[in-house]
Amino acid sequence: MIPTESSNSSISRRKLLSIAGAGGVVSAMGLPSSGMAQVRDSSLDAKYFAGFKRQTLETSGATINFLVGGQGPAVLLLHGYPQNHLAWRKVAPVLAKRFTVVVPDLRGYGDSSKPEGGPNHVNYSKRNMALDQIGVLDHLDIKSAIVVGHDRGARVGQRLALDRPDVVSKLLLMDTIPTDYSYHNVNSTFGTYYWHWFFLIQNAPFPETVLGNHIPTFMEKTLGTDHQKFVERDVFADYVRCFEDRKTFHAVCEDYRAGPTVDMDQAAADEGRKISCPVSVVWGTKALFGHAYDVVSIWRQYADNVSGAALDCGHWAAEQAPEEIVAKIAAL
Repeated sequence: MIPTESSNSSISRRKLLSIAGAGGVVSAMGLPSSGMAQVRDSSLDAKYFAGFKRQTLETSGATINFLVGGQGPAVLLLHGYPQNHLAWRKVAPVLAKRFTVVVPDLRGYGDSSKPEGGPNHVNYSKRNMALDQIGVLDHLDIKSAIVVGHDRGARVGQRLALDRPDVVSKLLLMDTIPTDYSYHNVNSTFGTYYWHWFFLIQNAPFPETVLGNHIPTFMEKTLGTDHQKFVERDVFADYVRCFEDRKTFHAVCEDYRAGPTVDMDQAAADEGRKISCPVSVVWGTKALFGHAYDVVSIWRQYADNVSGAALDCGHWAAEQAPEEIVAKIAAL
């Protein structure tokens, strides 16, 4: 999702060269690659997730890339758009001192596979994306987990808690409100800050072509001009690398296209059902929800037991306020 901080779409040639030097993922002129996936730099996991083990798993609908580390009660960390598992690099290693921490790339993102969207974008319904995570937990013989979701990952977490209450013991949702509530209550403020919701859902290949023509600029627009304050150069380069695979960009559009279609249909069918486990919601005071929505009241329409708190950060809480996120998870 888009932070409230102003974004600048311009990017200098010198800056592009520095990004390329950090990860080797863009050309000297910053032009997108041929659309093929770039080589994954496994040293990033060693650098940011020391002691974690990387695994891949064939689920019922995708191949999921994930890391697992630590020991103790399980915590499943679900990242958002336009990131991958590296979004949790400042949180997961600290949690691993007392938890078993599972850090996947969502279907369509990072180094997980990018299946076709299917009829009505069903392969990117949050129900099917949640099923991937059930597969990962089953593979690890984890019967119950605290689920933490940010942005798109929060939507997957919401569906996971609703469909499998036996698996989700507690739920922490970061800077998000439910998809159906958002679409049913669109106003100019939401449309301005979340313009990408309405752009990415346009028919293929329009958004894929327009935004995919210059991935570094797209990434800067999304993360904000101050992203250097909380995103290291090599992490930014890896976010770019993943989106230079045109299959990723298409998959992400399918994720968003599922929102007003199959996800809304499933939400309508669930009317009256609520999440039964304890739900904690946090939001950034410098992001949209911090000043435009009563986040706790909204989520109480969807869950029986909701508490919440504002954090002094923008949209990217796991990267901007990792200590606070660790403390929130430990206190659940």
